[in-house]
Amino acid sequence: MRIPFVLAAVLLVLSVLVDLYIYRDIKKNAKKTFWPRFYGISSVVCWIFVIALWAWPKKSEDSGIISLMWMIYAYLSVYMAKIVYVVCSLLGSLFRIVFRRRPKWHFAKWTGATLALALFIVMWIGVFFTRRNIEVNEISIESPKIPAAFNGYKIAQISDLHVGTWGSDTTFVSSLVDEVNALHPDLIVFTGDVVNRMTSEIEPFVSVLSRLHAPDGVFSILGNHDYGDYVNWHDPADRTANNALLADRQKEMGWDLLNNERRYIVNDSDTILLIGVENVGDPPFPVYGDLGKALPASPDSVFNQNDGRFKVLLTHNPAHWDMEVAKKTDIDLTLTGHTHAMQMMLKIGDWKWSPAKFRYGKWGGMYETDGQKLYVNIGAGEVGFPSRLLDAYPEITLFTLHHQ
Repeated sequence: MRIPFVLAAVLLVLSVLVDLYIYRDIKKNAKKTFWPRFYGISSVVCWIFVIALWAWPKKSEDSGIISLMWMIYAYLSVYMAKIVYVVCSLLGSLFRIVFRRRPKWHFAKWTGATLALALFIVMWIGVFFTRRNIEVNEISIESPKIPAAFNGYKIAQISDLHVGTWGSDTTFVSSLVDEVNALHPDLIVFTGDVVNRMTSEIEPFVSVLSRLHAPDGVFSILGNHDYGDYVNWHDPADRTANNALLADRQKEMGWDLLNNERRYIVNDSDTILLIGVENVGDPPFPVYGDLGKALPASPDSVFNQNDGRFKVLLTHNPAHWDMEVAKKTDIDLTLTGHTHAMQMMLKIGDWKWSPAKFRYGKWGGMYETDGQKLYVNIGAGEVGFPSRLLDAYPEITLFTLHHQ
């Protein structure tokens, strides 16, 4: 993975402009020459840092991304804070020009410095606190289609572990497994993206994830990151072997991987249907899934997409719900992940906001149309940057079924 030249050039120019502006402010206001010098030297180091990001090896099976993610995040945490300061300072200058007033104290600059420091702190709280503190969301699912024998039945969902972001540190994933097991679910489901790029990332976590346990089993599907599509393989056969190994590892962990398949969950004489498809989503994500293969649409089949039975669908990308599920089938509950809420969410009471809303129509929580429900789990792991901001805590969802 390499930062594109144009992006690196833009970042470098932006960094230089921001640093020159702040350097001028420091030189103008600092009483000692040490501070302008110190800032100048640190700025040059940061510019070299951007060049190093550009020179990082292209994505290949030999190049890791953990170091790159940390480097990019460190850069962003510093320069986003600096940009906040510059914007506030410029607004203060604009105020003085428009109203021809010069405040007795540099209100805009002090405000900018305070906000910049606050942003920097929030970004690193996301690294050291938010991403490690698991949130359990309990959801009640009520329907007359739920068989009486499944009244009170519990399904735990986790998603988007992206274990490669943790390297070989299994501490967080082990805590997640313990929390899921402590809920005593009847069934556990995982809705895709167990790795970032390749199967080798899961090796330190196999024994930990093997500890997930539920009476009716642990079921999983694949996400867009699980197919090896984010690596430039030297030989296509290596990608095939990588993907086969991931399936083997999940089997070794005791997970039942549903690749366009269905399972019948039986309790006493009653049955609900669990369906799992491979990745289906909007561009640019490849489509591997086939809902029709997992559960036929034809009413000639005893079990079909509109057979009146209570059905739970596991599909990674919530876009699939609008594409093939809602109003086209009678699938009652669809469980997805994928969005991560872009690892940034703000919640106040029942209101919530995430920048993910600008990319995904359905990005987190419960959605419903004509009695059909879609739940988007915001995931437990990270990719792109090793942090979760504000209220975007790693999520475990516990669904309890209730017969009406």
